[in-house]
Amino acid sequence: MVYAMFSAAVLLAIGAIYAGAVGWLYFRQERLLFEPDKLAPDEPISNDPDTFEFFVDVPGARLSGAHMRLPNPRGVFFFLHGNSGNLKKWFVELEAFRQANFDVVMFDYRGFGKSSGDIESEEQLRADVEAVWNHIAPMYAGKRVVISGQSLGTGLAAGLAARLCSDGHAPDLTLLVSPYSSMRALAGELYPWVPLQVLRYPLHTLAHAEKLLGPVMLIHGDKDELIGIHHSEQLCSAMRSAELLRVTGAGHGDVHQFPTVRQALMSALGRL
Repeated sequence: MVYAMFSAAVLLAIGAIYAGAVGWLYFRQERLLFEPDKLAPDEPISNDPDTFEFFVDVPGARLSGAHMRLPNPRGVFFFLHGNSGNLKKWFVELEAFRQANFDVVMFDYRGFGKSSGDIESEEQLRADVEAVWNHIAPMYAGKRVVISGQSLGTGLAAGLAARLCSDGHAPDLTLLVSPYSSMRALAGELYPWVPLQVLRYPLHTLAHAEKLLGPVMLIHGDKDELIGIHHSEQLCSAMRSAELLRVTGAGHGDVHQFPTVRQALMSALGRL
């Protein structure tokens, strides 16, 4: 009798701890998904003379952006970065884009860099992406458009590219580096003990990928231990016109440093 009561008490305690952990994840998952670094307002994102900072006002926040502007560009490379750092980390190594004669635009999500506010939902994130795109898109009417993202940013990039396709303005290239089929699928692999219903950022990249028109390039390291290359394989098989570059020996955070990636990107931009 005592043993049964003790076992029941232990099970109740474990259940309470589990429920508490799941509840914490539901309400505070932004702390796990996003790792922002702040930037002082007076700290320049870049010192290059052809780069400029800009801001876009959105409900509840002001988003910080960086723009490399060339005299007569062929088009624009609109890039959505990963879940950590800020533009000081991501807005670098621009010489290849100068050689390809493409402007580059990036922005920091809420709470990153000089952007104010806090990320509260996937819908908000996607609305911010649309707001920044709508801010710069008129400058590139009639020019080439590349929509790109890396890691976390790939789901957002695929969503924007799919929306442009549905509006009859398909990007000339959609480029996804280390993408996931969905954040929900990835979470199921990394945290199998967590109910998938808890995830408030499902980021269904695959659902958007199926709607993409025009050329799509996927780049993925075959040693990526965070987002396995099988995610890119699944996305590639669902697309009408997609190319998957498997980067031998590359992991998750270093894939962009491999020469084959730079060569493939410059070749793709050159064909546009």
